[in-house]
Amino acid sequence: MNVLRKIALLFFIACTSLVVHAQDSSFHFIKTISGDFSYFNVDNLDNIYLLTAGNQLKKMNLNGDSIGVYNNVRGYGQLFSIDVSNPLKTLVYYKDFSSVIELDKQLAVLHTVDLRTQNIFSVKAIATSYDNNMWLFDDGERKLKKVDDNGVLLLETVDFSSLFDSIPSPVKIIDKDGFVYLYDPTKGFYIFDYYGSLKNKLPFLHWHSVEVIGKIMFGFDSTTLYAYEANSLNLKQYQLPAVFSDALQIKISNNKVYVLKKEGLIVYSINN
Repeated sequence: MNVLRKIALLFFIACTSLVVHAQDSSFHFIKTISGDFSYFNVDNLDNIYLLTAGNQLKKMNLNGDSIGVYNNVRGYGQLFSIDVSNPLKTLVYYKDFSSVIELDKQLAVLHTVDLRTQNIFSVKAIATSYDNNMWLFDDGERKLKKVDDNGVLLLETVDFSSLFDSIPSPVKIIDKDGFVYLYDPTKGFYIFDYYGSLKNKLPFLHWHSVEVIGKIMFGFDSTTLYAYEANSLNLKQYQLPAVFSDALQIKISNNKVYVLKKEGLIVYSINN
């Protein structure tokens, strides 16, 4: 049974129980991390980042052991996003101040990057690049840019107005296996190589919690899990059970499914 079918079956099984029983050994309930969380993320080492209702960012491993805490979440106003692409460098982004706080693996502050010093004032999406710099989309100049830890420009695309009739405003950037994926829920995916050349555009609209795993693009809406396999050009859809309708956030990562609900974060494994 392939991973996509296992994920779909997991959602079906979860309708009746939080614990997946032995009738299908492909699935295993790992744990529930109880708490009042407004957001979470997971890095590629299975470390979990949880933002509490009291605006404390906690990092823990899958066993629940604490790795680090960042208490100054509101130091630059309202937190906009957290990127954990690199487990050794977490990016905490404050849109209102165009500022990025870089945290180390224990969530201690490494750098503060004020993008305004580089005349970058309007950014909705950032991500760590493959070479440990930072991707961002500058809405003001309508360009995908790569900058260093001081915000100094390393690379940029042409103005998107010369590429597209309708200019995207991406809310998510993913650097994966030689490509940079920009996602605008009203326009779809825009895929670039590491030199800033456009490679593809895919009109998958209104997804949230988008991820790229291997050559598969995942996303959700309120009722459906979508999975697009780039190699086969095949879009698969799996109906979500009603029990997940109140999920605050769902994420697929490291062969696991993470479901954030009001009572906490529920973690399942998917065994190949």
